[in-house]
Amino acid sequence: MSHSYQTGRLNLPFTGICTFAKRPYVEDWSTIRADAAILGAPFDAGTQYRSGARFGPRGVREASTLFSFGHAGAYDHEDDATYLGADVRIVDIGDADIIHTDTLRSHANIETGVRAILAAGALPVVIGGDHSVNIPALRAFDGQGAIHVLQIDAHLDFVDERHGVRAGHGNPMRRAAELPFVTGLTQVGIRNVSSTAREGYDDARRMGSQILSVRQARALGTSGVLERIPRDARIYITLDIDAFCPSIAPGTGTPSHGGFLYYEVLELLQAVTRRHDVVGMDLVEVAPDYDPTGSTAILAAQVLMNLLGFVFHSRAAAARS
Repeated sequence: MSHSYQTGRLNLPFTGICTFAKRPYVEDWSTIRADAAILGAPFDAGTQYRSGARFGPRGVREASTLFSFGHAGAYDHEDDATYLGADVRIVDIGDADIIHTDTLRSHANIETGVRAILAAGALPVVIGGDHSVNIPALRAFDGQGAIHVLQIDAHLDFVDERHGVRAGHGNPMRRAAELPFVTGLTQVGIRNVSSTAREGYDDARRMGSQILSVRQARALGTSGVLERIPRDARIYITLDIDAFCPSIAPGTGTPSHGGFLYYEVLELLQAVTRRHDVVGMDLVEVAPDYDPTGSTAILAAQVLMNLLGFVFHSRAAAARS
């Protein structure tokens, strides 16, 4: 005789099909009805050193099931606030089709996914993949109004062209600065040996970028960094996991020691959402195979969940005021 004590589907983190935080999957991109939509961009042909970020979306999704709450939202006792309650609709629309060895077609498919999210009036959340996926993600914002890019990263990523490559993971911020609707960039965490030569730094500043290292950001504090972002700007956030110190985020292709710790990034993100309208985001360069503990993917998922919570909590507060 068999017995079952289940009174309903428990939907535990380790059961079922893996979507981001176990949120509903939407296969037909013309039927997106959500406040935010997750798009995987499992592309890493833009890497110059160690590949593996193509498995980032899958790894981050799996890690995110840790935060698939069995109740309405997540209560933060420090903020005395509940984040991502039942009123915030988040869906996962799967991955953009990636054509191996074909950067242009793969990037075009990523852009199509972001455009579908924007057309639905939802917040695009792209999980990479290497940092080149930011190029098509930002291009999709054509016609969406002016935006300012906040990049949190170890590397400047402002190479114009190297070996004929203009759309690799060393190029995205250069390509962003060239977009007519991008009004400027704030680049935070840049340090040590960079993929960009001195002329790239000169070009970045000339094209409207503020550049801060980890040590400079720490000296300024969160409020000081926030002042480097134009007050009325609408913000797109691009977060490379190598912005964090590899002591807590080893699972990436180009780790750089001396990076941020968790709360340094978290407090900046929360401050940005309180003062700015965040219109899109991507998190890139998680390469799970370099971190057998899985902590890098968990960190990435936790940062995304918190950032989404901050965005919608701030929007709700603004609507009430």
